[in-house]
Amino acid sequence: MHELTTTPATGQDDFLTLDHITDATPMGGKLLPSGAGATFQVWAPAAREVRVLWDYRKSAGTWLHHRQARLVATANGRRAGFVPGLKAGDRYMLHVTGPVGGTEGLKRDPYARDLTETPTWPECQCLLVDPAAFPWHDQGWRPPAFHELIIYQLHIGTWYIPPGRRHGTFLDVVAKLPYLKALGIAAIQPLPISEFPTQFSLGYNNVDPFSPETDYGVHDDDSALNDYLTMVNARLHDAAPGLAPYQRKDITGTAGQFRMLVDMCHVYGIAVLMDVVYNHAGGDFGDRSIYFLDRKPYGNHNDSLYFTDRGWAGGLVYAYWNNDVKQYLIDNAVMFLTECHCDGFRYDEVSVIRNEGGEHGWRFCQWLTDTCRYVKPEAIQIAEHWPVDGAVVEPAATGGAGFDAASGDGLRTALRGAVAQAASGRDAVVDMDAVAAQLRSPAVRDHWRAVQAIEDHDLVYQGRKPRIARLADGADARSWYARSRSRVALGLVLTAAGIPHLFMGQEFLEDKPWHDDPESADRIGWSGLDTDRHMRDFLRYTRELIALRRSLPALTASGIHIFHVHNAHRILAFHRWVPDVGQDVVIVASLAETTWHDYTLGFPGAGNWREVFNADVYDHWVNPWVAGNGSGVHADGAPLHGLPASARITIPANGIVVFAR
Repeated sequence: MHELTTTPATGQDDFLTLDHITDATPMGGKLLPSGAGATFQVWAPAAREVRVLWDYRKSAGTWLHHRQARLVATANGRRAGFVPGLKAGDRYMLHVTGPVGGTEGLKRDPYARDLTETPTWPECQCLLVDPAAFPWHDQGWRPPAFHELIIYQLHIGTWYIPPGRRHGTFLDVVAKLPYLKALGIAAIQPLPISEFPTQFSLGYNNVDPFSPETDYGVHDDDSALNDYLTMVNARLHDAAPGLAPYQRKDITGTAGQFRMLVDMCHVYGIAVLMDVVYNHAGGDFGDRSIYFLDRKPYGNHNDSLYFTDRGWAGGLVYAYWNNDVKQYLIDNAVMFLTECHCDGFRYDEVSVIRNEGGEHGWRFCQWLTDTCRYVKPEAIQIAEHWPVDGAVVEPAATGGAGFDAASGDGLRTALRGAVAQAASGRDAVVDMDAVAAQLRSPAVRDHWRAVQAIEDHDLVYQGRKPRIARLADGADARSWYARSRSRVALGLVLTAAGIPHLFMGQEFLEDKPWHDDPESADRIGWSGLDTDRHMRDFLRYTRELIALRRSLPALTASGIHIFHVHNAHRILAFHRWVPDVGQDVVIVASLAETTWHDYTLGFPGAGNWREVFNADVYDHWVNPWVAGNGSGVHADGAPLHGLPASARITIPANGIVVFAR
């Protein structure tokens, strides 16, 4: 137990005891496994006093003042105490009295695992959560190997909104899990899900990193909650009939519903990667937030405990020079891995941490990645860093930041550029060399470490860049030109070296930009799958191309050689294989507007090569005018393009064909 050195309580303001408080006591409010109550530990070095309030009466709408007590000052700016009798779902808040000249008032626990749903967000309170109480069904689950991932990025609030609902929720994603499983992706990557203060958001302005966004939950008093429970249990039974159904208590609270989404994703064989924002917090913080937590006088942002005076994206950059701040963010990542069973991270703008935090920011990245790798080595850690720098994926032990993979923009820029050039007409110059140079990222060690995308939340947000279908034909996003060029673009992402990344709607030719406002006219066009055959054909194309990638080990391995690029013909061809094994695959892509017949290409070996995929098949499925190579070709020609054999093949206009032994 800690040694207690403090002043005695005066009046009715009793100090809490230090029962159950040890050096291993976690930060924040934590229920004891024994059910005896909850421990509280808060870091507020400048505060004169920190109290816990824990007896809120919802019917009265107030805290009962005789149910509060002071935390005890322990060491290193921390205050701790034990409250007996508390249980999961109980509300609590902190009351902080700052130093002389500072402020006084309520604060939310920075480590709160859940918050109440309130019409006015600043009035929300903290909820005690028992992570051990959730009935996980994912025993034995293990995410795919890093190089086998196919990531699908979505926004919880706008991806799928059922009829009659205002916005999407975690449980609405559960409803669409059969769709995602049929699509074949290996992982979903929701945009940040931590609590943010605005009505709607991309999620990058969060202020309560440990609490899920309450708008993404179905509230306890919502009459639809029982229907959601029935739906979730039906999905569970469909995927795994022998597993025990969820109970009403399991679906109560936003934190439980988020865990339910992760659990159900695992039941369906889908990993969950968290998009976390450790470079800044805010926008609008609010008086009860982490901002000036120990209530120093407002003014210099460097006195706000967790932050510097450096702004980013409307918020403030974390104070990485302070080890307690580093630990706070590392604790957040560990929570997602352990309590929430998540499978990895996409770290937002690591370059901001590096640029604003200097050596302290870089050291934070090293501590973060090393800790997460120790806690859960199978969890991938992906850094967004601009410009792309190979040092971010080098081990911390050799001076790198220790991430496993990095977002890449090389293929995105080159491929979008080529599609835009092709859209200028058949006589335009198309830079296939630029595309070829980025099919394997030159910026990172090991080709698979680059996350390859041509659409993402930043790029195709309303008012920025067009989606691929619209880029491919600005006049008609459903024309043959738009459809066929979009197939080539997606085909190259899914056959290039690296981890493919798809953005919601990309799989079925969505051409509208997206917006985080659920009432925006630019919502995902799910209804088009019922009315637009081109969308259905494109979805089939995506599903079967993903299935091809998962069935051919060469497409997820590191072997890649671009052996033919011809800008005038708008053709490129490359070879994929498993090093030291073989299992060769040849991919040929064309952005020409006419079909090439008897096009002579080198092949990695003589003999029969099966045509295992042809994008032209999927136009007006099954395309009665498909241009292709039937069952395959026989490579019996002379060596060509640096390869030992050659064959004459058909390359469909704006098409992609794949050959395998």
